[in-house]
Amino acid sequence: MKLKKLIAISMASVLTIAMIGCGNSNQGTEGAEAAAETEAPAAEEAAETEQTAEAAQAPTEGELKYTDITLGEDYTDLTATIKVLNHRTDMGSSDYPGKNWEAYIADFNQMYPNITVDLEVLSNYADDGLLRLQDADWGDVMEIPAVDKADLNEYYLPLGTLEDITTQANMCQEWSYEGIAYGVPTTAAAQGIVYNKKVFEAAGVQTLPKTPDEFITALKAIKEKTDAIPLYTNYAAEWTMGAWDAYIWGSATGNAAYKNHDILHTSNPFADPGDGTHAYNVYKILFDAVEQGLIEEDYSTTDWEGCKGMINNGEIGCMVLGSWSVTQMQSAGDHPDDIGYMPFPITVDGKQYATAGPDFNWGVNINSTPENQAAGMVFIKWMTEQSGFSKNEGGLPIAASDTELPSVYDEFADVTFVSNAVPVEGEFDLLNNLNSESELMLDQEGNKKNMEIIEHAANADMSFDEIMDDWNARWTAAQEESNVEITN
Repeated sequence: MKLKKLIAISMASVLTIAMIGCGNSNQGTEGAEAAAETEAPAAEEAAETEQTAEAAQAPTEGELKYTDITLGEDYTDLTATIKVLNHRTDMGSSDYPGKNWEAYIADFNQMYPNITVDLEVLSNYADDGLLRLQDADWGDVMEIPAVDKADLNEYYLPLGTLEDITTQANMCQEWSYEGIAYGVPTTAAAQGIVYNKKVFEAAGVQTLPKTPDEFITALKAIKEKTDAIPLYTNYAAEWTMGAWDAYIWGSATGNAAYKNHDILHTSNPFADPGDGTHAYNVYKILFDAVEQGLIEEDYSTTDWEGCKGMINNGEIGCMVLGSWSVTQMQSAGDHPDDIGYMPFPITVDGKQYATAGPDFNWGVNINSTPENQAAGMVFIKWMTEQSGFSKNEGGLPIAASDTELPSVYDEFADVTFVSNAVPVEGEFDLLNNLNSESELMLDQEGNKKNMEIIEHAANADMSFDEIMDDWNARWTAAQEESNVEITN
C-alpha cells in the first residue's frame, strides 16, 4: 500500500488549453491539432510564459497526487469509510435502465474491498451542495458545486498541477485555479440537439440542418407534416433553459478561448455578426421558434419527466440539451433507436463545431483525514478509469487513455469538438464578475434570461434586437465597472 502524507500543494500559475478534436466515432481525442487552430494568440503567449513559472513551483515528492495512483496496486489494503455526495437521484433505483450506484460500488469493492462507500444523493444539488460546504465535515468526496474558483483551496484537496493531471484525465481545467486542479469530471458532454429521427424523416428533412435558417425550416416542416411538437422548450423546468448558454462558446464561434477570454474583452458581444454565428444567432433560434409557433402550445406547462417518453414516442421533434440527455430519452420508451443527436445548427466558415465540456467534477474534502483523502482519490480515479461511467451515460471519455467515442456522437463525424480554454493569468474570476455585474449569468444555474426570451417572443412585447441591445448595454456597463480593456 502506498499511503502518502498529505500536505497542501503550493499554488502555481499555468495555462493549459485542452481541446478535443473529432474525426469519427473511433477517433476520440485524436483531432486536437486541428482544433488547436482556433486558440487565441493571447492564450498561446500566456501558456508559454506561465508554464515556465509553474515548472519551478511544481508539487514536490511526497505529496498525494492523482497521477501517482496506480489502480489495483496502490492502497489495496487501505481500510476506510468514505462519504460521497452526488446529484444522480435516478441512479439509486433498481429500476434505473442503466447501471445503478449499487452496481458501481460493488464493482469498486472487487478491487478495493476495504473501502466502504457511503453514498448520499441530494435532490436539489445546486443549493444543497453549497449548504453542505458550510460544515467542514460534510463528507469526503462530492461533486463540486458553484463555488468561486478562488476559494477552491479552502474546500478541496489539490489533485496536482493541471499540466500533470491532463496527461491522465480530460477537461480538468473547468475546476482548476492558477494551474492547480481540484476536480476530475464525472462525465463530459458535447453540445448538440437531441431529436427523433422518424419525426424528421416524416417531415421530409433529408439532411440535418447546419445553419439557423435551415433549422427553422426543418421545424416548420415538422409542424406542417407531422403531429409532433417541433421544438420542446422545457420552459417550466427552468434549469433546462440554461442549456442554451452552452452553445454560444465553441459551438457558435469555433474558438476555444471565446468563453474565458474573448467575450470578456468584446464590445457588444450579443450584436448580430451578420454571418449566422455567435451568441446572437444561438438565441435568435429560440426567439424565432417561439414567435413562429414552433414550440409547445403552452410553454408554462411543459413536463421534464414527461417529455422523455414524448420524444421517444415521436410526439416531440427535438430539444436543445447536452448529450447527457440522450440515454435518458432512449430509455424512456419502446423506441430507443429513434433517438439521435445532431450538432447545433451553426456553421463557422464552412465548418461545424461543438462545445465539449465536463458535467459535475469530483472533489476531495481538504478537511478529511489523510486515509479518507487517499480513499477518496482512489474512488475518483476508479470512477474515471475503470467504471465506464462516462461512456455508460453517453458522455465523452474522461480518462485520457480512452479514445473511443460512444455511438451518441455518430452524427458528429465532421464536427470538431472545442473545450473551453482556461482564463489567462489575472482573469480567473473576470467572467464571474461580469456575470454578476450584468446579471446575465451566462452558463450559470438559476439564470432566467432565456426564459424571458420565450416570454417576450410569445407576448410580442419586445423584439429580439431590443433584447440583445439590452444585454449588450448591461455587459458594457459591467465591463466598465470592472475596468476591462476592450480589444474586439
